[in-house]
Amino acid sequence: MSASSSLYRLGRQFTAFFGVGVAAAIVHYGFLIGLVEGMDIHPVPATLAGYVAGGLVSYALNRRHTYESTRPHREATWRFALVALVGFLLTWLFMHLFTVWLGAPYFAAQLVTTGIVMLWSFVAHKAWTFA
Repeated sequence: MSASSSLYRLGRQFTAFFGVGVAAAIVHYGFLIGLVEGMDIHPVPATLAGYVAGGLVSYALNRRHTYESTRPHREATWRFALVALVGFLLTWLFMHLFTVWLGAPYFAAQLVTTGIVMLWSFVAHKAWTFA
């Protein structure tokens, strides 16, 4: 495979990953905003609930559309869950840092956190979960 076709494939995968991420983020942010604004729940547990809900969407769509994985579900599921657990912990860490320690608005904190966790997830899923 040539370098240009490898780069094209990586770009296509990242674009698909980004599209799946948008769908998962809509679910995640919907939970976050609904729980914070509608139920007066603190942003950190609210975003963690949203992360789990968005993660379910992410698994189903990434397996099929981003990585076109043939790895059996029994293997891919636990690998996805482990990568998601690290993402969950990163989400907790950065949201706690931004909202509790630094007093940042929760939505802005979530935007930055999403970018950080998105990069982690793409690399980990490509290299390990769905490889």
